[in-house]
Amino acid sequence: MTTSIVGQGATPAPRRPGRPRADGASPTGRGTESDLLSAAARLFCTVGYTATSTRAIADAAGVRQASMYHWFGTKAAILQRLLLDSVEPSLESARLLLARPEEPAVRLWALARLDVELLCSGELNIGALYLLPEVAGDGFATFREHREQLRAAYGELVAGAVRPDAGHDDAAAVVLTFVESVILRRRDEPELDAAKAGQRYADLVLRLLGLDDDDVARAREAGSALADEARPPKPVGRQN
Repeated sequence: MTTSIVGQGATPAPRRPGRPRADGASPTGRGTESDLLSAAARLFCTVGYTATSTRAIADAAGVRQASMYHWFGTKAAILQRLLLDSVEPSLESARLLLARPEEPAVRLWALARLDVELLCSGELNIGALYLLPEVAGDGFATFREHREQLRAAYGELVAGAVRPDAGHDDAAAVVLTFVESVILRRRDEPELDAAKAGQRYADLVLRLLGLDDDDVARAREAGSALADEARPPKPVGRQN
């Protein structure tokens, strides 16, 4: 892997000029920006991204359409923000875990657990937006870059967790693909328990790499506490 995860990511684009909320205070108390993101997330996940207009997002958030452009210049900018919110906490945890002294298998277990829990969190299955064909376009390069940085972190931990004589390039890709498969499972099981899924998937990640039951159990014991330490705080006022 050549992608570094040391950097802090791209500088957010400046907000376009526009009017602030013109329809009174935020009905949720979380603020206009959060209301817009929540409204867009619900519409993207239910109606569909292509079928959702900026006017529909503004109406659902209780603001005028012109007010929405004060926060987000385009519908694509809203989608990218939602995508980044779904990957950046895991990337932050990965940076913390890479700097820790514990065995790679322990840190990999912790990262997989946190990543699965994040993808299972919230009322809406935001991770399903990864599958939109639009995400392959130029407007979503920042999200793809951050996801590649997360993949590189998995690769570094996988390389340390497997036997020296075992190939790990494909294994790293398989691990991230397996972790993100919880997105599809969540479509069939909307009430999937995030905590239980996180632990189960983390166990299976190590088994995919050939670790035996005793090694997995040791990694789980040490990784559980480590995951709690590496869990980034939830942004105030943000929820699906």
